Amino acid sequence: MTTVSAPYSKKLSAQELVYYLRNPQAAKDLPGHMSSFFGDVKPAFQYEFAAMFGIPSAELVEVARAFSEYSGAS
Repeated sequence: MTTVSAPYSKKLSAQELVYYLRNPQAAKDLPGHMSSFFGDVKPAFQYEFAAMFGIPSAELVEVARAFSEYSGAS
């Protein structure tokens, strides 16, 4: 969570991050945090985090694709 929140004044809890991962439309309000999660956190840890909170891998991939589309990040 430090990697995701450190650069920003708003600190996210794990539960908040899960909310945004499950709600891609709402995640558009926090593009920096999403960029940190998908860009700075190794994919293996992304999958591990998602699994800990019951987010299936396929759902995580869809959220990453949605983020990529609206942010322009790959």
